[in-house]
Amino acid sequence: MLKTWLCWFAMVHRASLGLCGLLFVIFLAACSGKQAGVKMDLFEIDARGLITAVMPAGSATYFLYRMEDMGDEYEMIRDFASSRKLELRVKVAESMAQMEEMLRTGEADVITLPRVRNVELDSEFIFCGTEIPVRPVLVQAVRTGGRLLTGVEELAGIEVYAVEGSHCHDVLLELNEGRGGGIIVKAIGGNATAESLVEQVYRGDIPCAAVDDRIALMLEMYYRQIDASLALDSAVSSSWMVRKSSPLLAEAINGWASGRKEPADYKLRNKRFYELSRRAEDYSLHVSDSGSISPYDSLFRKYSSVIGWDWRLLASLAYQESHFTVGISGRSGASGLMGIMPRTAEAFGVTRDDLFDAETNICVAVEVLRSFGRSFRRTGDALQRVKLTLAAYNAGVGHVHDACRLAGKYGKDSTLWDGNAADYILLKRDPMFYKDPVCRFGYFRGSETFLYVKEIIERYEYYRRTTD
Repeated sequence: MLKTWLCWFAMVHRASLGLCGLLFVIFLAACSGKQAGVKMDLFEIDARGLITAVMPAGSATYFLYRMEDMGDEYEMIRDFASSRKLELRVKVAESMAQMEEMLRTGEADVITLPRVRNVELDSEFIFCGTEIPVRPVLVQAVRTGGRLLTGVEELAGIEVYAVEGSHCHDVLLELNEGRGGGIIVKAIGGNATAESLVEQVYRGDIPCAAVDDRIALMLEMYYRQIDASLALDSAVSSSWMVRKSSPLLAEAINGWASGRKEPADYKLRNKRFYELSRRAEDYSLHVSDSGSISPYDSLFRKYSSVIGWDWRLLASLAYQESHFTVGISGRSGASGLMGIMPRTAEAFGVTRDDLFDAETNICVAVEVLRSFGRSFRRTGDALQRVKLTLAAYNAGVGHVHDACRLAGKYGKDSTLWDGNAADYILLKRDPMFYKDPVCRFGYFRGSETFLYVKEIIERYEYYRRTTD
């Protein structure tokens, strides 16, 4: 009897294991199928009321400025989402391969970094949206006594850097093969961007780089000692990508793009995303013989006492923001004499139109500066506190606090700007730092803020020496 019962138990046990195993196999197959081909198109996106875009962090794609989302590609996908009354979610990827994988698995619905069509991509994705012409160019540094390369035949024996997997990288490889070798092609993977390569050329870290002309032309405005006149290939079109299983989404994006008024000059369209990086001015032009700095000196004197600043410091800030132009509105929406963001104005009960009144604008700016200044009360040195406050005014207080926390983590003084937080705000474009757990506000292109503070202080020192 006992033996019979044990045999029955063994058979039931084996059967249950077989059923569980079968269910497990079915589960794995279902998961595998989901990963292999996500079926999600416009109907599902509209139904959930959300579209997810993936793009790299960068000045021309997506970044935070004064705690607001910015970037040309960001603004375009935001406009598309708005046209369909969809919430927009942005995800930042570190490489083209990662963006493609996020699209395949349904983690994203659209890649909004314009890509150049090729056979491999065309077999897996649908290209859609505004077609942007791009031409690979060679970026070189203009050095005193140096000689610029003027033809592709001169590239033999030269190290040329490009982002791995990019169209420019492909062009370099084809160019090298077509000329029988000789070009030393350096493919930079990981988190490298065309923008970072241009900066390295400017600094002299690398000899030259192949990047799209739309990036090179924009950066030429700010890195004055670079040249991008040597074209490596003819222009081709680039555009966004969606999954093959999202033809209706592609059709909707195409319809939206065809209805947009696209400026003819891509360079001018994107120029506003680099305006913060103004270069130093000839300060002697900004002080009259009578010692007047601007028509608003009396207002600067009146409101400087609110925060205990020298009035000439407020004047230098106003020049940096607007060149003393009351009716100006910048690329980010920052308006008026002191470059106040409309959303900031609303918090103080001030309309956008009110911002074009000089006294109102200065009054709001001083209140913002006073609010930011409270964040740096631990800083005992008055000038360092001013610099931290100016940095916060430009970048947003969150990014500056991130830089302070990074400085503290790496053994520097978290209460100081010069040589401390300033060093780490420059590093916030590096994933090693902006992904650090102490960073709460992510990627930031800190070079503009670094220069912003430097130039305001230098101009202020000049004003101090030349006025009463």
